Amino acid sequence: MRNTHHLEHHLIGRVPWLRAAVLGANDGIVSMASLITGIAASNASHADIMIAGIAGIVAGAMSMAAGEYVSVSSQSDTEKADIAKEAKELETNPEYEFKELVSIYVERGLDKDLAQKVATQLVEKDALKAHLRDELGITDIAQARPMQAAITSALLFSLGAGLPVSVAFFAPIETIIVFVTISCLFFLALLGGVAAFVGGAPILKGVIRVSFWGALAMLATALVGKIFGAAMI
Repeated sequence: MRNTHHLEHHLIGRVPWLRAAVLGANDGIVSMASLITGIAASNASHADIMIAGIAGIVAGAMSMAAGEYVSVSSQSDTEKADIAKEAKELETNPEYEFKELVSIYVERGLDKDLAQKVATQLVEKDALKAHLRDELGITDIAQARPMQAAITSALLFSLGAGLPVSVAFFAPIETIIVFVTISCLFFLALLGGVAAFVGGAPILKGVIRVSFWGALAMLATALVGKIFGAAMI
């Protein structure tokens, strides 16, 4: 018999950074393209558009980093509080915690004898880890990482926002809205397709979803700039 070693690679491990990456890049493209089309629609000069674009990149990247860090830190704080609480309960009332773990496995389909055997072996190996995983749903893969989310969001926002700003820099002022809109719809479609592929989701669905909301945002901002005739920052 040939000895084979099968390794499974699951996509769930990509969730923490993929979410922050897609959010950052999408927000960068959409917000900056919307900003540029809105300002251009108000008959602003090319220089004003570029100043607003560069300022928008810096402000947006810092905002994304701060927002992600604060929100994910809140999640991390909650996880740490639950971990400390569970560790205390295991120390003060291990018998009850063991019965609780057994009941969880019974609810998942194991008979009581097998559930007790499974619980016994897992508790002997690492009781806290078993309770965190099976009682609270806290795992190493899904655990909150504030700094990773902040850096990923800020970096991808800057890269995404840099695309429409670059297009605006080279586009003639008379057709800047057309150039930025078409190019950014392409960038959004590409982002949606890549994100769907990396995440194992249907590619066409990802392309349509990202492109639709991006186009809607740019249209709304262009209308605001056209109606009010002022730069919207």
